[in-house]
Formats: sequence, C-alpha cells, structure tokens
Amino acid sequence: MSVTYIEAAGATIDTPRDKPQRNVAEAMLRGMVCRCPACGKGKLFNGFLTVSPTCSACGTELHHHRADDAPPYFTITIVGHIIIPAMLAVELMYRPEVWVHMSLWLPLTVILSLGFLRPVKGALVGLQWALYMHGFDPDSEEDMPIAEPVANLR
Repeated sequence: MSVTYIEAAGATIDTPRDKPQRNVAEAMLRGMVCRCPACGKGKLFNGFLTVSPTCSACGTELHHHRADDAPPYFTITIVGHIIIPAMLAVELMYRPEVWVHMSLWLPLTVILSLGFLRPVKGALVGLQWALYMHGFDPDSEEDMPIAEPVANLR
C-alpha cells in the first residue's frame, strides 16, 4: 500500500500512505546551503563536514544520515568536469610550460574540491531526509537497538 510521488527519468520512488510527502528539490537546496532540510533555518553542520545530531531550530534528528563516500565521489566528478576542459582549453590556446599548469590547476582543484564538498554532502543529507531513507523514516527498524538474547545478559 504505497503511493508513487516521484516519477523522474522513468524511476519511481514510493512512500507509505500515512507519511507526508516531502519536497525533494527543496530539501536538497536547503542542504546545499548548509541548512536543515526540514525547516531551512537550523545549521546542518557543526564543523566542516560533521552533521549536527539535531536541528537547533526545529529539533529534527539529523544523525541518521548515511552520506559516507558519496559526497567525495560527486565532488570529484563535478571538479573534474570543470578542471579538465579548462586545462585542455588553456593548453590548446597558449601551450604554457608544465610549471604554469601545475601552479594554476593544482591549487584550483583543491580550492574547488573544498568548496563543493560541504554543499554536496548537505544536498545528499537533504535527499535522504526527503525520501525517508535510513533512519529518517520514523517507522524504520534500521536504527533501532538490537535486542540481546536473554542468555547473554549475564
């Protein structure tokens, strides 16, 4: 018993009928600007990449996220699509020495990578929240403690 609420590129994602639909684009945009995907007011991060356990404004639990390795992969893809064409264009137009390439592209790659990493991670946390993924589903058993067998309680 579920109702489809997203149909993009032929993919469908289902959410149980008793849960309210969450706006995926809005949640991802809020995450990209490092704000709570639920209210858009509280800070998403405590440190550079440490997600706050709860939103300071609305109290939404955010510790459930499972961004893991996805933000670096997406960041590498984005930065690579910016740096490589630019590097090739400069090489074809000006043919600079290798040291010029190194002094230009290495720092630019590091700066862009650090600049994109937080927004990408925020967007992924927002996506997970909007789609009730992992522990963001209040009915999920994923983050519930596992009961120990009675024999092992001594």
